[in-house]
Amino acid sequence: MTDPAEVLRQLAASGLLRRLRPLDSPSGAEITRDGHTLLNFASNDYLGLARHPEIEAAFIEGIHRYGAGSAASRLVCGSLPPHHALEEALAAAKQTGAALTFSSGFATALGVIPALVGKADFILLDKLCHACLVDAARLSTATLRVFPHNDLPKLSRLLGSIRAKSATARILVVTESVFSMDGDLCPLREIVDLADAHEALILLDEAHAIGVLGGHGMGLAEALGLQARIAFQMGTLSKAVGLAGGYLAASREWIDLLINRARSFIFSTAPPPALAHAALTSLHLMGSPQGQARRAALRANIATFQQASGLLTSHTTPILPLVLGGNEAALAASATLESRGLLVPAIRFPTVPRGTARLRISLSAAHSTSAIQRLAHAIGEIQINKADRTVGSDGSSSPITTN
Repeated sequence: MTDPAEVLRQLAASGLLRRLRPLDSPSGAEITRDGHTLLNFASNDYLGLARHPEIEAAFIEGIHRYGAGSAASRLVCGSLPPHHALEEALAAAKQTGAALTFSSGFATALGVIPALVGKADFILLDKLCHACLVDAARLSTATLRVFPHNDLPKLSRLLGSIRAKSATARILVVTESVFSMDGDLCPLREIVDLADAHEALILLDEAHAIGVLGGHGMGLAEALGLQARIAFQMGTLSKAVGLAGGYLAASREWIDLLINRARSFIFSTAPPPALAHAALTSLHLMGSPQGQARRAALRANIATFQQASGLLTSHTTPILPLVLGGNEAALAASATLESRGLLVPAIRFPTVPRGTARLRISLSAAHSTSAIQRLAHAIGEIQINKADRTVGSDGSSSPITTN
């Protein structure tokens, strides 16, 4: 068995060693770390709600009313009024019969997918899906088939082949609305049509779309009017919602089954009731005129950055990757930006495929125009040679276009 010190040495030698670097300030559009002030382009707080005064006040009120912790799992004595109120609001917003909340998005996936499918069933998973979906699919014991990123012809062939062999097997198509490391969208309407044609179910992870897309911020399914055709709408409270936790919205029958089968729900202490109370406030805020104004500000920041940086992409989401290829190149670029007061993380394997290390630029409605322009100027000064690539919609690589 390899000694852990040797494993750490190998990770360091390959540019893959990670270390925790605590902040000296709360997380926000501007943070302090190691005594230095940095503009934060690493966060998933897309609407700037993590420090919103109404949400902070709701969290404090929730503690006063319901205490600091739930003290038990939901099925024992930990199911408190804010948990139910939040789930009812999520179901209404997602236009489903019910919803169920979990302690995190990862816990949601690990509980839900193995409860939905088993040994006699099939999972068709986009190659670039998040690790939580991959791990949950493996845990389920269902037959797993991975299709190239957003490859509709391949997905269609897999669906046809499986359905031709079994008319009764449950087929679960798993994809994301916004892919977390590339910022691109899935072709959701076409996937829904294929699933319907082959009597398959869809699990759509809206983690990076909730709050960002749709008239009320409910994600890509809402934006395209497809909520009624998607069996399982998964999401998180940890990104644009500004808090922590995960959820699944589905029919009442499916949610009742998950209450009885989702192990990460059954065997976990319930999330703090104050957290659910604050999340309900955030959910209402996202659907309000104030939420719409923040989404408009976010779209404006995305357009400003693209225009000022000269990085010509079709992205309409706040995740903008600059793929540099090698680990050292990404780490060096991130360090250069940090020396200029800009926090932009270097993302490496296993978060992204080998050879596609990148800077992951994450924009927020909370960023000022001057901050966006400062980032764009610094990005423009990074030397990009002919070998630097960016991932295309099919998972292959294509050159970054610059002015």
